[in-house]
Amino acid sequence: MSMIPGSYIMLAFMLAFFVAFAATPFVKRLAYKIGAVDVPKDSRRMHKTPKARLGGLAIFLGFVVSVCIFCGMPDSSYALPQTLIGILLGALIIVILGMFDDVLALGPHLKFIIQTIAAICPVLFGVVIERISVPLFISETGVLELGWLGYPLTVIWIVAVTNAFNLIDGLDGLAVGVASISSLTLMCISLMLGNEYTAILTSALSGACLGFFPYNFNPAKLFMGDTGALFLGYTLSTVSILGLFKGYTIISVAIPILIVALPIFDTSAAIFRRLKNHRPIMSPDRGHLHHKLIDKGFTQKQAVGIIYALCAVLCLFAVFLLATGGVKIIVVLLIAVIFVVSMVVAPHLLHSTTTPTEDENKTEKHDK
Repeated sequence: MSMIPGSYIMLAFMLAFFVAFAATPFVKRLAYKIGAVDVPKDSRRMHKTPKARLGGLAIFLGFVVSVCIFCGMPDSSYALPQTLIGILLGALIIVILGMFDDVLALGPHLKFIIQTIAAICPVLFGVVIERISVPLFISETGVLELGWLGYPLTVIWIVAVTNAFNLIDGLDGLAVGVASISSLTLMCISLMLGNEYTAILTSALSGACLGFFPYNFNPAKLFMGDTGALFLGYTLSTVSILGLFKGYTIISVAIPILIVALPIFDTSAAIFRRLKNHRPIMSPDRGHLHHKLIDKGFTQKQAVGIIYALCAVLCLFAVFLLATGGVKIIVVLLIAVIFVVSMVVAPHLLHSTTTPTEDENKTEKHDK
């Protein structure tokens, strides 16, 4: 792929934004027509009236239109890179899965199988974690070539991040906001590394997210549903492999993990919590970070703002780590402190005297 002009990155963002923004009203009507509606029926759902959920389709359309134009344009043949073909093929499977789940509420085991199939698609087209950094006593070069182990590790990474975003999708604007922050961070890091291809992908993804955001911020007019949450997690996981995991330093592993650390941590905590309570790990509960904040008296907007801030801090640390690799140990220690304080202590100690209103207590979708 030839050099991509810098203007394409901004144009990719703008096109994805306008396509997603324009498509959302049509997607909303389609959702009601096919029955993709979230009806509140348990304590995990804080919205009081049925809400359409299929908004992720608009995000997907904005992303696809933008990357197909701007990732193919630099070549005279307008041919898309092989890695992008694999990513889009898997994304299509993920979006179809999400649409069926938004209408029919599929079982977790079937969803897991289909997610795995979708994750295999980009792997077959060369999107693979090839190496990781390790201590010198394991490898003299500090780098461990994964060989064939890179293939299952890549599938595990994609499926894990895909589900992590699905699990945090519990308040108006939460998942799409976290995805916007993460994708913008990936775009900045890609530019710092001179990876214009990945910069276009992340620019298009952030533009599509922000184009949908006005419809999804509290009080939401439309939920993104599994269609959107699964797509965002899948796309961020695959794009991060293209630009970062292929590096040779510990930074190449730490940065993508930091960028999606919040969803991963919340999902890990959910798994531990369910195992501790002798419940299936795929069973839903009301113990996620956003639930804890709401239960402490924060309004939805306040809870979402807190989580945005936590995500932004982790993403800033990722950029800082790239820019000042010489203080890696200090950064890791600071991150550990942030994890303990913000994820464990703060939700239990912080409180607010503000009582959430009915309009503010509308959740983005049926939380897992």
